[in-house]
Amino acid sequence: MISPDEWLARGQQRELLGHNIFYIDEAAKDEARGTILLIHGFPTSSWDWWKIWPQLNRHYRLVAMDLLGFGFSAKPSPHDYRIMEQADLCEALADSLALGEFHVLAHDYGDTVAQEMLARQNEELGVGKWLSCLFLNGGLFPETHRAVLAQRLLKSPIGFLFRHALTKQSLNKSFDHIFGETKASPEELDVFFELFDRDGGRRNVHRLIHYMSDRIEHRDRWVGALKSARCPIGLINGSLDPVSGNHMVQRFEEVVGSGHFIHRLPTVGHYPQVEAPQPVVAAYEQFLETL
Repeated sequence: MISPDEWLARGQQRELLGHNIFYIDEAAKDEARGTILLIHGFPTSSWDWWKIWPQLNRHYRLVAMDLLGFGFSAKPSPHDYRIMEQADLCEALADSLALGEFHVLAHDYGDTVAQEMLARQNEELGVGKWLSCLFLNGGLFPETHRAVLAQRLLKSPIGFLFRHALTKQSLNKSFDHIFGETKASPEELDVFFELFDRDGGRRNVHRLIHYMSDRIEHRDRWVGALKSARCPIGLINGSLDPVSGNHMVQRFEEVVGSGHFIHRLPTVGHYPQVEAPQPVVAAYEQFLETL
């Protein structure tokens, strides 16, 4: 397992839109086939990608950042964390690295960030040219997002109080609920919490949860982005995820269509890249080969 310190040493910090943002940018090890921008989920960080990183990095330049308020990036407080700003930051990084054409791989909260960025691509207002967008488990449709208890409490009027009850034990319990047959190891859970809590991150969690309201407010725009996508899009989905598992895929087929690349992982939960890294890489490479 890659430790947080090792992950930190592989990246660097850059000021983007007034905030100090951590990111990793690594060139392909062998024959280069393009660039992938990876966008992580809530409440974790870019460290989530470490298991699938080596194999993808063989042929692809990989760029991954910690979104504002997460991991090793700045965690300003008070701050009104919104999906639109996260999309601005992702685009600022892509622009600063002169990413011309690239693929996008997103998960969870990152799915929503990617939906806003995809909407901008459709409007020809985005940075660079997207070659594809692949979504792992996430709330693409607010009507199918089944929030866990902790999320509902954080979103409630007492969220600013409940944040203090988010201990390592309670976070571990939430992860145990959303993982599939392969649970996170104690070491992985320790890292999830360490990066979540780093630099006082816990104090912001009731503000970061605003993404659930953002999804409702911008539902038509972000679902419309999927329906009008100007690049190939697809799903790799852990079916056992109670938050956005097989029921979300069914909604995707109803609303967006069944003609897109869809790969189900029947024994996997909400974190496919952590739970089943090899099947995820195999399916993602299959997706990329069809483009």
